[in-house]
Amino acid sequence: MHIEPGILSGAKIAAANLAAISLVAAQAPQLLRKPQLVLRTLLAALLFSVFMQSFHLPAGASELHFIGAMPIYLTLGFVPALLGFGLGLLLQGVVFEPADLLHLGVNFLSLAVPLLALHATLGRRLAAGAATRIGAVLKLDAAYYAGVALMVGFWLAMGEVATPFAEWTAFAAAYLPVVLIEPVFTVAAVRLLQSQAHRPLVQLCFAVPARG
Repeated sequence: MHIEPGILSGAKIAAANLAAISLVAAQAPQLLRKPQLVLRTLLAALLFSVFMQSFHLPAGASELHFIGAMPIYLTLGFVPALLGFGLGLLLQGVVFEPADLLHLGVNFLSLAVPLLALHATLGRRLAAGAATRIGAVLKLDAAYYAGVALMVGFWLAMGEVATPFAEWTAFAAAYLPVVLIEPVFTVAAVRLLQSQAHRPLVQLCFAVPARG
């Protein structure tokens, strides 16, 4: 889901950075109202970074990553997941890929906008216990990664250099295995946390979904 240097003009990158900062600024006050979200945001950034670095390879016009979006979102909550994506991208840029810092705002929006849309629709309507049902989580994953693919397509369409449509479709299709595999990982993680939900540390670090 990374956008390579040279595709977007400086003005478009600046606009993306401004939009990213505005989105972060809109959600950050919740960290002050609920201090436990600070810990969960840091944990989300760490898990996201581990997931991203554990598996990534070129795919069409961008890269295929194991993002771990639904495990993070369903076990840590919306705000920690959203801010954790930004913090995780910053951490990876500083430590592993300094060239990616140029598109920090762009790449953050590619992950954050689909999450925002998902949370405002399917995520809010997630019934109690749905986080442990493969079918329900599969729908969330499919909607989220479709959003990520569309965001990447949006950036490519705005690029200074034309990108063949086939390159974008190859990227989008590469996420199909992730959409199929991640729900299994998500459900296993949720059930494990539910079994340990009585422990104070788990209650502090995670927003464990209620049992259905």
